[in-house]
Amino acid sequence: MAVPAAAPVRDSDGYRPPEVTGLAGLLDRPVRERPYARALIVGPDRVHLSYRALDALADAVAARLGVSGLRRGEAIGLIGANTAEFVVALLGAARAGLVVAPLDPALPARELSARLEALGVSAAMIGPPAVDAPPVVAPWVPAWPLRVHASRAGTASVVLDTSAPLRRVRGAARELLPGDALVLYTAGTTGPARTVPLSNANVAASVRAICATYALGPGDATVAVMPLFHGHGLFTALLASLAGGGCVLLPARGRFCARTFWDDMRVACATWFTAVPAVHEILLERAELEHPVPQVPPLRFVRGCGAPLNPATQRALERVFGAPLLSAYGMTESTHQATSEPLPEHGVLDQGSVGGPTGVEVRVADRTGRPCPAGVQGEVWLRGPTVARGYLAEPARTARRFADGWLRTSDLGTLDAGGFLSLAGRLDNIIDRGGEKISPEHVEDVLAGCPGVAEAAVFAFPDAVYGQRVGAAVAVREGETVAPEEILRHCRDRLAAFEVPERLEFVAALPHTAQGGLDRSAVDARYGR
Repeated sequence: MAVPAAAPVRDSDGYRPPEVTGLAGLLDRPVRERPYARALIVGPDRVHLSYRALDALADAVAARLGVSGLRRGEAIGLIGANTAEFVVALLGAARAGLVVAPLDPALPARELSARLEALGVSAAMIGPPAVDAPPVVAPWVPAWPLRVHASRAGTASVVLDTSAPLRRVRGAARELLPGDALVLYTAGTTGPARTVPLSNANVAASVRAICATYALGPGDATVAVMPLFHGHGLFTALLASLAGGGCVLLPARGRFCARTFWDDMRVACATWFTAVPAVHEILLERAELEHPVPQVPPLRFVRGCGAPLNPATQRALERVFGAPLLSAYGMTESTHQATSEPLPEHGVLDQGSVGGPTGVEVRVADRTGRPCPAGVQGEVWLRGPTVARGYLAEPARTARRFADGWLRTSDLGTLDAGGFLSLAGRLDNIIDRGGEKISPEHVEDVLAGCPGVAEAAVFAFPDAVYGQRVGAAVAVREGETVAPEEILRHCRDRLAAFEVPERLEFVAALPHTAQGGLDRSAVDARYGR
């Protein structure tokens, strides 16, 4: 079964998504129509930067880069926390005609250096780190520090030091094409991170689709919970908000902080936010003491992406936040969002699904590539204007994953008769226990519903008879105790006998990626022995 791309949203108010042509022109409409409106709220003093001020800062960076010796179409690194510097550097580099490669500032120096060298960037702009984080280090590439100074009076300036000489080395960036805007890295939860080039056309299509899905406009504001170096935070929280003329608060610490989150939401007059399930769980656990219902404006919606949310958690979040929680699905290779549940006024919500297509065509295919009937499980394929052309410097993997315009996601799922997608795990993660195929994600969902369990990770461990058996690492909620037999009894009531974990590991916490997803590679290395 294949489901075509959804049409752009148009509600009774005549909403139309912004006309975006690429990263460089993202601010054009709001600067023209609402120059003095809030674009960003930044720093510990929560200074407001208007669209006009942000536009001027981006122009200043573009002018400085224009005389730096970099040529249009070259790649430049961008390393920093969720700060004004990141946003200004991103937009300024785009206006200078450069291809921006944002990287995780928390990566070990060796890994950061390896990515920069493999890509072949000639320099990297370095913003400030998150509070309490070590200084950002770019040991291999010439580092160009960038700082933004903003006052409560609304004035702002930027300094970009490009004195370190360029170092040109051949790398994967030689495969970039005219019109490319970004190079992003996949999360690397199940293997090495891959390098994905995204064009301005990909960026524009993604931003328009996100704005259309949630009717984002000048009246909206959010807090940047997710890191901006990855697609979730970059496209949904930042770029879609700015393109729609809304406001984004960048937390003073430069990253998500549960302790300040609700005050940040109040200061921003936030109407929505987006996060991965791990962050939603944290906020839900702390909500009883910290969610200031009378002081926080009502939310239009809350968005979840990065992994399927447990339905019980979703219902609890909706009760606490007083807003619908919309599940979405996407990946770096699809320029983030591919499907989402609609706003309640635009369609029926289907808890347990990740909604219908948003600007792409979705197919669930069998092993031969033929579309599966409704309700039959297969691999999720995506095709449309947000789908990347492949990976840099990996022709064999590109050929396997991208064919005839389709992205073969390696995700398992089903489409219902209405075109809503439900996910069932990843092909890469399937455990084969004597011929019985087991989805770790399905078992984890059951474990997460056990009273007292905060989070669980399911892994395979070797067995001489069955090849693989099922194990689970379980983190218990603070202040609670759960006996192994209670967990196993909960599982036996809800799982087939072959799916029930045969080894339980109780742990204080599970490893996560910088994007907040479960780090399966680390789980397997630590427990799957």
